[in-house]
Amino acid sequence: MIASGFLLTSLVALAFCKPATRNLKLHEALEGPPAGYSLTGSADPNQTLKLRLSVTQSNIPELERKLYDVSTPSSHNYGKHLSKSEVQQLVAPAQDSVDAVNDWLKENGITAMPTSATGDAFSFEVPVSKANELFGADFSVFKHDDTGVEAVRTLSYSIPAELQGHLDFVHPTVTFPDPVGRLPFFRTPDQTTPSVQNSNNPPVPYACLSRITPACLQAIYNIPVTPATQLSNHLAVAGFIRQYANQDDLQTFLHDYRPDISVNTTFILRTLDGGSNPQNASQAGAEANLDTQYTVGVATGVPTEFISVGGKYIGSWLDLADLLLSQDHPPSVLTTSYSFNEPGLSPKVAQNLCNKYAQLGARGVSLLFSSGDGGVSGAQRKNCTTFIPTFPSTCPFITSVGASQGFPETAAALSAGGFSNVFGTPDYQSSAVRRYVAALGGANQGLYNVSGRAYPDVAAQGIRYRAVIAGREHLLDGTSASTPVFASIVALLNDRLVAKGKAPLGFLNPLLYSDAGQAALNDVVDGSNPGCGTSGFLARQGWDPVTGLGTPDFTKLARAVGV
Repeated sequence: MIASGFLLTSLVALAFCKPATRNLKLHEALEGPPAGYSLTGSADPNQTLKLRLSVTQSNIPELERKLYDVSTPSSHNYGKHLSKSEVQQLVAPAQDSVDAVNDWLKENGITAMPTSATGDAFSFEVPVSKANELFGADFSVFKHDDTGVEAVRTLSYSIPAELQGHLDFVHPTVTFPDPVGRLPFFRTPDQTTPSVQNSNNPPVPYACLSRITPACLQAIYNIPVTPATQLSNHLAVAGFIRQYANQDDLQTFLHDYRPDISVNTTFILRTLDGGSNPQNASQAGAEANLDTQYTVGVATGVPTEFISVGGKYIGSWLDLADLLLSQDHPPSVLTTSYSFNEPGLSPKVAQNLCNKYAQLGARGVSLLFSSGDGGVSGAQRKNCTTFIPTFPSTCPFITSVGASQGFPETAAALSAGGFSNVFGTPDYQSSAVRRYVAALGGANQGLYNVSGRAYPDVAAQGIRYRAVIAGREHLLDGTSASTPVFASIVALLNDRLVAKGKAPLGFLNPLLYSDAGQAALNDVVDGSNPGCGTSGFLARQGWDPVTGLGTPDFTKLARAVGV
Protein backbone atom coordinates (compact mmCIF):
# COMPACT_ATOMS: atom_id res chain seq x y z
CA MET A 1 0.00 0.00 0.00
CA ILE A 2 1.06 3.64 -0.34
CA ALA A 3 3.37 4.69 2.49
CA SER A 4 1.31 6.80 4.85
CA GLY A 5 4.33 8.26 6.59
CA PHE A 6 5.22 10.57 3.74
CA LEU A 7 3.98 13.69 5.52
CA LEU A 8 6.52 16.40 4.91
CA THR A 9 7.12 18.56 7.91
CA SER A 10 6.06 22.19 7.63
CA LEU A 11 8.24 24.35 9.86
CA VAL A 12 7.73 28.00 10.63
CA ALA A 13 11.20 29.43 10.97
CA LEU A 14 13.08 32.57 10.12
CA ALA A 15 16.25 30.72 9.21
CA PHE A 16 17.23 27.22 8.17
CA CYS A 17 18.45 24.93 10.92
CA LYS A 18 22.12 24.08 10.84
CA PRO A 19 22.39 20.51 9.55
CA ALA A 20 24.44 17.85 11.19
CA THR A 21 27.72 16.98 9.51
CA ARG A 22 27.06 14.67 6.57
CA ASN A 23 29.22 12.28 4.61
CA LEU A 24 28.37 13.41 1.09
CA LYS A 25 28.72 11.04 -1.87
CA LEU A 26 28.87 12.17 -5.49
CA HIS A 27 25.51 11.45 -7.14
CA GLU A 28 25.64 12.98 -10.63
CA ALA A 29 28.31 14.92 -12.51
CA LEU A 30 29.13 16.39 -15.91
CA GLU A 31 32.62 16.78 -17.35
CA GLY A 32 31.75 20.32 -18.42
CA PRO A 33 28.86 22.47 -19.66
CA PRO A 34 26.82 20.91 -22.47
CA ALA A 35 27.64 21.97 -26.01
CA GLY A 36 26.22 25.42 -26.64
CA TYR A 37 26.52 26.61 -23.04
CA SER A 38 29.18 28.79 -21.43
CA LEU A 39 29.88 29.55 -17.78
CA THR A 40 29.38 33.23 -16.98
CA GLY A 41 29.98 33.26 -13.23
CA SER A 42 28.77 32.24 -9.80
CA ALA A 43 25.09 32.44 -8.98
CA ASP A 44 23.83 35.02 -6.48
CA PRO A 45 23.97 33.17 -3.14
CA ASN A 46 20.64 34.74 -2.14
CA GLN A 47 18.80 33.72 -5.33
CA THR A 48 15.99 31.29 -4.60
CA LEU A 49 16.09 27.89 -6.29
CA LYS A 50 13.01 25.70 -6.65
CA LEU A 51 14.24 22.13 -6.42
CA ARG A 52 12.49 18.83 -7.05
CA LEU A 53 13.49 15.71 -5.12
CA SER A 54 12.52 12.24 -6.25
CA VAL A 55 12.43 9.38 -3.78
CA THR A 56 13.42 6.01 -5.22
CA GLN A 57 10.32 4.09 -6.28
CA SER A 58 9.78 0.43 -5.45
CA ASN A 59 9.32 -2.66 -7.56
CA ILE A 60 10.29 -1.23 -10.94
CA PRO A 61 11.29 -4.68 -12.31
CA GLU A 62 7.88 -6.00 -11.25
CA LEU A 63 6.21 -2.99 -12.88
CA GLU A 64 7.96 -3.85 -16.14
CA ARG A 65 6.94 -7.49 -15.84
CA LYS A 66 3.30 -6.53 -15.32
CA LEU A 67 3.46 -3.99 -18.16
CA TYR A 68 4.62 -6.64 -20.63
CA ASP A 69 2.16 -9.17 -19.23
CA VAL A 70 -0.85 -6.95 -20.04
CA SER A 71 0.65 -5.64 -23.31
CA THR A 72 1.84 -8.82 -25.07
CA PRO A 73 -0.86 -10.36 -27.30
CA SER A 74 0.24 -13.93 -26.51
CA SER A 75 -0.19 -13.40 -22.75
CA HIS A 76 -3.41 -14.65 -21.12
CA ASN A 77 -3.45 -11.32 -19.25
CA TYR A 78 -3.36 -9.26 -22.45
CA GLY A 79 -5.57 -6.19 -22.04
CA LYS A 80 -6.09 -6.73 -18.29
CA HIS A 81 -4.65 -3.34 -17.41
CA LEU A 82 -3.84 -2.33 -13.87
CA SER A 83 -5.96 0.15 -11.94
CA LYS A 84 -4.72 3.44 -10.58
CA SER A 85 -4.53 2.05 -7.03
CA GLU A 86 -2.74 -1.11 -8.17
CA VAL A 87 -0.01 0.92 -9.88
CA GLN A 88 0.33 3.31 -6.96
CA GLN A 89 0.66 0.49 -4.45
CA LEU A 90 3.19 -1.29 -6.63
CA VAL A 91 5.63 1.61 -7.09
CA ALA A 92 5.15 3.62 -3.89
CA PRO A 93 8.53 4.23 -2.21
CA ALA A 94 9.52 1.93 0.64
CA GLN A 95 8.86 3.20 4.15
CA ASP A 96 12.57 3.27 5.03
CA SER A 97 13.19 5.53 2.02
CA VAL A 98 10.34 7.80 3.10
CA ASP A 99 11.70 7.94 6.64
CA ALA A 100 15.25 8.65 5.52
CA VAL A 101 14.20 11.57 3.34
CA ASN A 102 11.80 12.90 5.98
CA ASP A 103 14.55 12.85 8.59
CA TRP A 104 16.88 14.70 6.27
CA LEU A 105 14.24 17.34 5.53
CA LYS A 106 13.50 17.86 9.23
CA GLU A 107 17.16 18.06 10.12
CA ASN A 108 17.69 20.81 7.57
CA GLY A 109 14.53 22.75 8.41
CA ILE A 110 13.08 22.38 4.94
CA THR A 111 9.41 22.81 4.09
CA ALA A 112 8.54 20.61 1.13
CA MET A 113 5.38 19.94 -0.85
CA PRO A 114 4.43 16.54 -2.35
CA THR A 115 3.97 16.70 -6.14
CA SER A 116 2.92 13.15 -7.01
CA ALA A 117 0.12 10.80 -5.98
CA THR A 118 2.55 8.04 -4.98
CA GLY A 119 4.55 10.28 -2.66
CA ASP A 120 7.78 9.81 -4.58
CA ALA A 121 8.33 13.45 -5.58
CA PHE A 122 8.23 16.78 -3.82
CA SER A 123 9.56 20.28 -4.20
CA PHE A 124 10.98 23.00 -1.99
CA GLU A 125 12.73 26.34 -2.25
CA VAL A 126 16.11 27.29 -0.81
CA PRO A 127 18.71 29.98 -1.51
CA VAL A 128 21.64 29.08 -3.75
CA SER A 129 23.95 29.19 -0.76
CA LYS A 130 21.84 26.60 1.07
CA ALA A 131 21.60 24.36 -2.02
CA ASN A 132 25.39 24.43 -2.38
CA GLU A 133 25.73 23.41 1.26
CA LEU A 134 23.11 20.66 1.15
CA PHE A 135 24.43 19.00 -1.98
CA GLY A 136 28.12 19.86 -2.07
CA ALA A 137 27.33 21.73 -5.28
CA ASP A 138 28.53 24.87 -7.04
CA PHE A 139 25.43 26.42 -8.59
CA SER A 140 26.56 28.87 -11.26
CA VAL A 141 25.12 30.89 -14.11
CA PHE A 142 25.43 29.34 -17.57
CA LYS A 143 24.44 31.09 -20.79
CA HIS A 144 23.15 29.47 -23.96
CA ASP A 145 25.34 30.86 -26.72
CA ASP A 146 22.71 31.02 -29.48
CA THR A 147 19.68 32.30 -27.57
CA GLY A 148 21.19 34.13 -24.60
CA VAL A 149 19.00 32.10 -22.20
CA GLU A 150 20.62 31.87 -18.76
CA ALA A 151 20.24 29.00 -16.32
CA VAL A 152 21.47 28.38 -12.80
CA ARG A 153 22.91 24.87 -12.75
CA THR A 154 25.72 22.88 -11.21
CA LEU A 155 28.12 20.51 -12.93
CA SER A 156 27.91 18.04 -10.05
CA TYR A 157 26.07 17.40 -6.82
CA SER A 158 26.30 14.95 -3.96
CA ILE A 159 23.86 13.49 -1.47
CA PRO A 160 24.34 12.20 2.09
CA ALA A 161 25.64 8.64 2.15
CA GLU A 162 22.63 7.53 4.17
CA LEU A 163 20.30 8.71 1.36
CA GLN A 164 21.96 6.56 -1.28
CA GLY A 165 19.38 4.08 -2.52
CA HIS A 166 16.60 6.25 -1.11
CA LEU A 167 16.95 9.51 -3.07
CA ASP A 168 16.74 9.09 -6.83
CA PHE A 169 17.69 12.58 -8.06
CA VAL A 170 17.63 16.31 -7.40
CA HIS A 171 16.41 18.57 -10.21
CA PRO A 172 17.32 20.95 -11.79
CA THR A 173 20.98 20.33 -11.16
CA VAL A 174 22.92 18.76 -14.06
CA THR A 175 20.10 18.87 -16.64
CA PHE A 176 20.43 22.03 -18.70
CA PRO A 177 17.44 23.63 -20.46
CA ASP A 178 17.08 23.29 -24.20
CA PRO A 179 15.73 26.71 -25.18
CA VAL A 180 15.46 25.93 -28.90
CA GLY A 181 11.83 25.12 -29.75
CA ARG A 182 11.21 21.89 -31.67
CA LEU A 183 8.64 23.09 -34.19
CA PRO A 184 7.59 21.70 -37.57
CA PHE A 185 9.37 23.00 -40.65
CA PHE A 186 7.50 25.50 -42.81
CA ARG A 187 7.71 24.63 -46.49
CA THR A 188 7.28 27.29 -49.18
CA PRO A 189 4.53 26.29 -51.62
CA ASP A 190 6.72 26.65 -54.72
CA GLN A 191 9.24 23.99 -53.69
CA THR A 192 9.62 21.15 -56.14
CA THR A 193 7.37 18.15 -55.64
CA PRO A 194 9.33 14.87 -55.40
CA SER A 195 9.18 12.42 -58.26
CA VAL A 196 6.72 9.75 -57.17
CA GLN A 197 4.63 6.95 -58.60
CA ASN A 198 0.99 6.73 -57.64
CA SER A 199 0.83 2.98 -57.22
CA ASN A 200 -1.30 2.71 -54.09
CA ASN A 201 -4.36 0.50 -54.12
CA PRO A 202 -6.88 2.06 -53.57
CA PRO A 203 -5.52 4.99 -55.59
CA VAL A 204 -4.36 8.10 -53.81
CA PRO A 205 -5.76 11.42 -55.08
CA TYR A 206 -3.25 13.11 -57.37
CA ALA A 207 -3.34 16.28 -55.25
CA CYS A 208 -1.75 14.30 -52.44
CA LEU A 209 1.52 14.27 -54.37
CA SER A 210 1.98 17.95 -53.50
CA ARG A 211 0.19 18.23 -50.17
CA ILE A 212 -1.15 16.01 -47.39
CA THR A 213 -4.69 16.48 -46.05
CA PRO A 214 -7.02 14.25 -44.00
CA ALA A 215 -8.47 12.86 -47.24
CA CYS A 216 -4.97 11.88 -48.38
CA LEU A 217 -4.26 10.07 -45.13
CA GLN A 218 -7.61 8.28 -45.29
CA ALA A 219 -6.74 7.05 -48.77
CA ILE A 220 -3.13 6.10 -48.01
CA TYR A 221 -3.79 4.31 -44.71
CA ASN A 222 -7.41 3.13 -45.18
CA ILE A 223 -8.56 5.30 -42.27
CA PRO A 224 -12.36 5.21 -41.83
CA VAL A 225 -14.46 8.37 -41.99
CA THR A 226 -17.34 7.00 -39.94
CA PRO A 227 -17.52 8.72 -36.53
CA ALA A 228 -16.35 7.02 -33.36
CA THR A 229 -19.09 6.14 -30.88
CA GLN A 230 -17.42 5.48 -27.52
CA LEU A 231 -17.20 8.57 -25.30
CA SER A 232 -15.04 6.77 -22.73
CA ASN A 233 -12.23 6.50 -25.27
CA HIS A 234 -10.44 9.81 -25.66
CA LEU A 235 -7.27 11.19 -27.18
CA ALA A 236 -4.99 13.80 -25.58
CA VAL A 237 -2.58 16.18 -27.31
CA ALA A 238 0.32 17.54 -25.25
CA GLY A 239 1.23 21.19 -25.79
CA PHE A 240 4.48 22.79 -24.61
CA ILE A 241 6.66 25.90 -25.19
CA ARG A 242 3.69 28.31 -25.37
CA GLN A 243 2.18 26.65 -28.40
CA TYR A 244 -1.53 27.54 -28.52
CA ALA A 245 -4.25 25.73 -30.47
CA ASN A 246 -6.55 28.18 -32.22
CA GLN A 247 -10.26 27.30 -32.42
CA ASP A 248 -10.99 29.56 -35.42
CA ASP A 249 -8.17 27.95 -37.38
CA LEU A 250 -9.57 24.52 -36.53
CA GLN A 251 -12.98 25.56 -37.83
CA THR A 252 -11.45 26.79 -41.08
CA PHE A 253 -9.44 23.59 -41.42
CA LEU A 254 -12.52 21.40 -40.90
CA HIS A 255 -14.54 23.49 -43.33
CA ASP A 256 -11.87 23.10 -46.00
CA TYR A 257 -10.68 19.53 -45.41
CA ARG A 258 -13.40 17.70 -43.45
CA PRO A 259 -16.65 19.10 -44.87
CA ASP A 260 -18.41 15.88 -43.86
CA ILE A 261 -18.23 16.76 -40.14
CA SER A 262 -19.41 19.81 -38.23
CA VAL A 263 -17.08 22.81 -38.19
CA ASN A 264 -18.00 23.16 -34.52
CA THR A 265 -16.20 19.92 -33.69
CA THR A 266 -13.42 20.91 -31.31
CA PHE A 267 -11.21 19.84 -28.42
CA ILE A 268 -11.46 20.15 -24.65
CA LEU A 269 -8.84 22.38 -23.02
CA ARG A 270 -6.88 21.32 -19.94
CA THR A 271 -4.06 23.40 -18.44
CA LEU A 272 -1.12 22.56 -16.18
CA ASP A 273 1.70 24.53 -14.56
CA GLY A 274 0.23 27.86 -15.59
CA GLY A 275 -0.48 26.79 -19.15
CA SER A 276 -3.09 28.68 -21.18
CA ASN A 277 -4.57 28.82 -24.65
CA PRO A 278 -5.17 32.43 -25.79
CA GLN A 279 -7.14 32.74 -29.00
CA ASN A 280 -5.54 35.79 -30.61
CA ALA A 281 -4.68 34.92 -34.20
CA SER A 282 -1.16 36.25 -33.70
CA GLN A 283 -0.58 33.63 -30.99
CA ALA A 284 -1.76 30.64 -33.00
CA GLY A 285 0.95 27.99 -32.75
CA ALA A 286 2.13 26.01 -35.76
CA GLU A 287 2.71 22.88 -33.69
CA ALA A 288 -0.44 23.12 -31.58
CA ASN A 289 -2.60 23.79 -34.64
CA LEU A 290 -1.00 20.97 -36.61
CA ASP A 291 -1.53 18.53 -33.73
CA THR A 292 -5.15 19.45 -33.04
CA GLN A 293 -6.15 19.73 -36.70
CA TYR A 294 -4.77 16.26 -37.48
CA THR A 295 -6.31 14.62 -34.42
CA VAL A 296 -9.76 16.19 -34.55
CA GLY A 297 -9.62 15.97 -38.35
CA VAL A 298 -8.46 12.34 -38.59
CA ALA A 299 -9.76 10.60 -35.45
CA THR A 300 -13.34 11.31 -36.49
CA GLY A 301 -15.63 11.58 -33.48
CA VAL A 302 -13.02 10.65 -30.87
CA PRO A 303 -13.20 13.08 -27.91
CA THR A 304 -9.95 15.06 -27.98
CA GLU A 305 -8.33 17.22 -25.32
CA PHE A 306 -5.48 19.69 -25.68
CA ILE A 307 -3.28 19.87 -22.58
CA SER A 308 -1.46 23.20 -22.49
CA VAL A 309 1.52 22.80 -20.17
CA GLY A 310 3.31 25.86 -18.82
CA GLY A 311 6.45 25.51 -16.78
CA LYS A 312 9.86 24.97 -18.29
CA TYR A 313 11.65 22.11 -19.95
CA ILE A 314 11.81 18.56 -18.58
CA GLY A 315 10.23 19.48 -15.23
CA SER A 316 6.92 20.17 -16.96
CA TRP A 317 7.08 16.74 -18.61
CA LEU A 318 7.42 15.12 -15.20
CA ASP A 319 4.43 17.15 -14.04
CA LEU A 320 2.33 16.06 -17.01
CA ALA A 321 3.09 12.39 -16.36
CA ASP A 322 2.17 12.85 -12.69
CA LEU A 323 -1.07 14.58 -13.69
CA LEU A 324 -2.11 11.70 -15.94
CA LEU A 325 -1.16 9.15 -13.29
CA SER A 326 -3.32 10.98 -10.74
CA GLN A 327 -6.42 10.70 -12.94
CA ASP A 328 -8.93 7.92 -12.40
CA HIS A 329 -9.56 7.78 -16.15
CA PRO A 330 -6.55 9.05 -18.10
CA PRO A 331 -6.77 9.37 -21.90
CA SER A 332 -6.47 6.14 -23.85
CA VAL A 333 -3.91 7.79 -26.16
CA LEU A 334 -1.44 10.64 -25.64
CA THR A 335 0.38 12.18 -28.60
CA THR A 336 3.41 14.43 -28.06
CA SER A 337 5.23 16.22 -30.90
CA TYR A 338 8.25 17.42 -28.93
CA SER A 339 11.54 15.82 -27.97
CA PHE A 340 14.89 16.34 -26.27
CA ASN A 341 18.38 15.31 -27.26
CA GLU A 342 19.17 12.47 -24.87
CA PRO A 343 22.71 13.65 -24.02
CA GLY A 344 21.31 16.87 -22.56
CA LEU A 345 19.33 15.07 -19.86
CA SER A 346 20.33 13.54 -16.56
CA PRO A 347 20.08 9.77 -17.06
CA LYS A 348 18.38 9.54 -13.68
CA VAL A 349 15.71 12.05 -14.70
CA ALA A 350 15.20 10.29 -18.04
CA GLN A 351 14.89 6.91 -16.32
CA ASN A 352 12.43 8.31 -13.77
CA LEU A 353 10.20 9.79 -16.46
CA CYS A 354 10.44 6.60 -18.51
CA ASN A 355 9.26 4.63 -15.47
CA LYS A 356 6.24 6.95 -15.22
CA TYR A 357 5.46 6.12 -18.82
CA ALA A 358 5.65 2.42 -17.90
CA GLN A 359 3.06 3.08 -15.18
CA LEU A 360 0.76 4.77 -17.70
CA GLY A 361 1.22 1.92 -20.15
CA ALA A 362 0.33 -0.61 -17.47
CA ARG A 363 -2.90 1.33 -16.96
CA GLY A 364 -3.78 1.06 -20.64
CA VAL A 365 -2.50 4.35 -22.06
CA SER A 366 -0.83 4.37 -25.49
CA LEU A 367 2.00 6.92 -25.52
CA LEU A 368 3.27 8.16 -28.90
CA PHE A 369 6.18 10.59 -29.32
CA SER A 370 7.75 12.12 -32.41
CA SER A 371 11.24 10.79 -33.05
CA GLY A 372 12.63 14.23 -34.02
CA ASP A 373 13.52 16.04 -37.23
CA GLY A 374 17.32 15.94 -37.34
CA GLY A 375 17.99 12.54 -38.87
CA VAL A 376 20.84 10.95 -36.91
CA SER A 377 21.82 14.38 -35.53
CA GLY A 378 18.97 14.51 -33.03
CA ALA A 379 15.79 16.48 -32.51
CA GLN A 380 16.82 19.00 -35.18
CA ARG A 381 19.77 19.38 -37.54
CA LYS A 382 23.03 20.28 -35.78
CA ASN A 383 26.73 19.71 -36.07
CA CYS A 384 27.87 16.52 -34.40
CA THR A 385 30.65 13.95 -34.43
CA THR A 386 28.58 11.02 -33.12
CA PHE A 387 24.91 10.23 -33.67
CA ILE A 388 22.57 11.94 -31.19
CA PRO A 389 19.60 9.93 -29.87
CA THR A 390 16.39 11.68 -28.82
CA PHE A 391 14.26 11.27 -25.71
CA PRO A 392 11.54 10.13 -24.94
CA SER A 393 11.90 8.04 -28.11
CA THR A 394 14.69 6.08 -26.42
CA CYS A 395 12.38 5.08 -23.54
CA PRO A 396 11.42 1.42 -24.12
CA PHE A 397 7.87 1.95 -22.86
CA ILE A 398 6.58 4.38 -25.50
CA THR A 399 6.01 4.24 -29.24
CA SER A 400 8.32 6.45 -31.31
CA VAL A 401 7.03 7.72 -34.65
CA GLY A 402 9.27 8.63 -37.59
CA ALA A 403 8.34 10.09 -40.97
CA SER A 404 7.82 8.89 -44.53
CA GLN A 405 6.95 10.68 -47.76
CA GLY A 406 5.65 10.09 -51.28
CA PHE A 407 3.90 7.19 -53.00
CA PRO A 408 5.14 4.50 -52.81
CA GLU A 409 6.42 5.65 -49.44
CA THR A 410 10.10 6.31 -48.84
CA ALA A 411 11.85 7.51 -45.71
CA ALA A 412 11.80 11.25 -45.06
CA ALA A 413 15.38 12.46 -44.66
CA LEU A 414 14.48 14.43 -41.52
CA SER A 415 13.18 11.33 -39.69
CA ALA A 416 15.26 11.00 -36.52
CA GLY A 417 16.31 7.53 -35.53
CA GLY A 418 19.07 5.62 -33.86
CA PHE A 419 20.06 3.97 -30.59
CA SER A 420 19.97 5.06 -26.95
CA ASN A 421 23.03 5.58 -24.80
CA VAL A 422 20.92 5.24 -21.62
CA PHE A 423 18.41 2.44 -22.22
CA GLY A 424 19.21 -1.06 -23.43
CA THR A 425 17.52 -2.91 -26.27
CA PRO A 426 14.18 -4.30 -25.01
CA ASP A 427 13.35 -7.92 -25.73
CA TYR A 428 10.37 -7.13 -27.94
CA GLN A 429 12.62 -5.57 -30.60
CA SER A 430 15.88 -7.46 -30.07
CA SER A 431 15.58 -9.85 -33.02
CA ALA A 432 14.41 -7.14 -35.44
CA VAL A 433 17.24 -4.82 -34.41
CA ARG A 434 19.82 -7.58 -34.48
CA ARG A 435 18.94 -8.36 -38.11
CA TYR A 436 19.32 -4.72 -39.09
CA VAL A 437 22.66 -4.28 -37.32
CA ALA A 438 23.99 -7.46 -38.92
CA ALA A 439 23.02 -6.15 -42.36
CA LEU A 440 24.89 -2.89 -41.66
CA GLY A 441 28.19 -4.66 -41.43
CA GLY A 442 30.69 -2.08 -40.22
CA ALA A 443 28.80 0.99 -41.47
CA ASN A 444 28.64 3.83 -38.94
CA GLN A 445 30.68 1.78 -36.48
CA GLY A 446 31.54 3.78 -33.37
CA LEU A 447 28.92 6.44 -34.08
CA TYR A 448 26.08 4.75 -32.18
CA ASN A 449 25.49 2.33 -29.30
CA VAL A 450 24.71 -1.03 -30.88
CA SER A 451 23.16 -2.33 -27.63
CA GLY A 452 20.82 0.62 -27.05
CA ARG A 453 17.05 0.90 -27.33
CA ALA A 454 16.44 1.44 -31.04
CA TYR A 455 13.91 3.85 -32.52
CA PRO A 456 11.61 4.84 -34.19
CA ASP A 457 9.12 2.01 -33.91
CA VAL A 458 6.79 3.09 -36.74
CA ALA A 459 6.28 5.99 -39.15
CA ALA A 460 3.67 7.88 -41.15
CA GLN A 461 3.63 10.59 -43.78
CA GLY A 462 5.54 13.61 -42.47
CA ILE A 463 6.03 15.96 -45.44
CA ARG A 464 3.84 18.70 -46.96
CA TYR A 465 1.01 18.77 -44.44
CA ARG A 466 -1.61 21.39 -45.16
CA ALA A 467 -2.46 23.30 -41.95
CA VAL A 468 -4.24 26.56 -41.12
CA ILE A 469 -2.32 29.02 -38.94
CA ALA A 470 -3.65 32.49 -38.13
CA GLY A 471 -6.21 32.14 -40.90
CA ARG A 472 -3.69 31.24 -43.60
CA GLU A 473 -2.76 27.91 -45.11
CA HIS A 474 0.78 26.59 -44.76
CA LEU A 475 2.72 23.47 -45.69
CA LEU A 476 4.51 21.86 -42.74
CA ASP A 477 7.02 19.01 -42.43
CA GLY A 478 8.08 16.92 -39.47
CA THR A 479 7.61 13.88 -37.29
CA SER A 480 5.38 16.24 -35.34
CA ALA A 481 2.93 15.72 -38.21
CA SER A 482 3.24 11.94 -38.45
CA THR A 483 2.82 11.38 -34.71
CA PRO A 484 -0.72 12.75 -34.22
CA VAL A 485 -1.81 10.83 -37.31
CA PHE A 486 -0.57 7.50 -35.99
CA ALA A 487 -2.10 8.37 -32.60
CA SER A 488 -5.43 9.08 -34.29
CA ILE A 489 -5.38 5.65 -35.93
CA VAL A 490 -4.75 4.06 -32.52
CA ALA A 491 -7.64 6.06 -31.05
CA LEU A 492 -9.98 4.83 -33.80
CA LEU A 493 -8.89 1.23 -33.18
CA ASN A 494 -9.59 1.75 -29.48
CA ASP A 495 -13.08 2.98 -30.31
CA ARG A 496 -13.88 -0.29 -32.04
CA LEU A 497 -12.35 -2.32 -29.24
CA VAL A 498 -14.31 -0.53 -26.54
CA ALA A 499 -17.50 -0.87 -28.59
CA LYS A 500 -16.98 -4.66 -28.46
CA GLY A 501 -16.40 -4.62 -24.71
CA LYS A 502 -12.64 -4.98 -25.01
CA ALA A 503 -9.82 -3.01 -23.40
CA PRO A 504 -7.97 -0.26 -25.29
CA LEU A 505 -4.61 -1.19 -26.78
CA GLY A 506 -2.39 0.40 -24.14
CA PHE A 507 1.37 -0.03 -24.62
CA LEU A 508 1.67 -0.77 -28.33
CA ASN A 509 5.16 -2.09 -28.99
CA PRO A 510 4.80 -5.79 -28.11
CA LEU A 511 1.86 -5.88 -30.54
CA LEU A 512 3.63 -3.90 -33.26
CA TYR A 513 6.76 -6.09 -33.17
CA SER A 514 4.74 -9.31 -33.19
CA ASP A 515 4.25 -11.19 -36.46
CA ALA A 516 0.64 -10.01 -36.67
CA GLY A 517 1.62 -6.42 -35.95
CA GLN A 518 4.40 -6.31 -38.54
CA ALA A 519 2.09 -7.83 -41.15
CA ALA A 520 -0.34 -4.93 -40.58
CA LEU A 521 2.28 -2.29 -41.41
CA ASN A 522 3.63 -1.06 -44.75
CA ASP A 523 7.37 -1.71 -44.79
CA VAL A 524 9.40 1.27 -46.06
CA VAL A 525 12.61 0.11 -47.73
CA ASP A 526 14.07 3.20 -49.41
CA GLY A 527 15.62 6.42 -48.11
CA SER A 528 17.92 7.44 -45.28
CA ASN A 529 18.24 9.97 -42.43
CA PRO A 530 21.57 11.81 -42.95
CA GLY A 531 23.35 13.86 -40.31
CA CYS A 532 26.64 14.34 -38.49
CA GLY A 533 28.44 14.49 -41.83
CA THR A 534 27.22 11.02 -42.83
CA SER A 535 24.38 9.53 -44.87
CA GLY A 536 22.94 8.24 -41.60
CA PHE A 537 21.05 4.96 -41.55
CA LEU A 538 19.44 3.35 -44.58
CA ALA A 539 15.84 2.17 -44.67
CA ARG A 540 15.65 -1.51 -45.59
CA GLN A 541 13.35 -4.51 -45.34
CA GLY A 542 12.10 -5.09 -41.80
CA TRP A 543 12.77 -2.70 -38.94
CA ASP A 544 15.20 0.17 -39.54
CA PRO A 545 16.18 3.30 -37.55
CA VAL A 546 14.56 5.62 -40.09
CA THR A 547 10.93 4.49 -40.39
CA GLY A 548 10.87 1.68 -37.83
CA LEU A 549 8.60 -1.20 -38.80
CA GLY A 550 6.77 0.93 -41.35
CA THR A 551 3.55 2.87 -41.78
CA PRO A 552 0.01 1.90 -40.73
CA ASP A 553 -2.79 0.18 -42.61
CA PHE A 554 -5.95 0.67 -40.55
CA THR A 555 -7.79 -2.25 -42.13
CA LYS A 556 -4.95 -4.68 -41.42
CA LEU A 557 -4.39 -3.32 -37.91
CA ALA A 558 -8.10 -3.68 -37.13
CA ARG A 559 -7.91 -7.29 -38.27
CA ALA A 560 -4.80 -7.85 -36.15
CA VAL A 561 -6.54 -6.64 -32.98
CA GLY A 562 -9.76 -8.48 -33.71
CA VAL A 563 -12.10 -5.68 -34.73
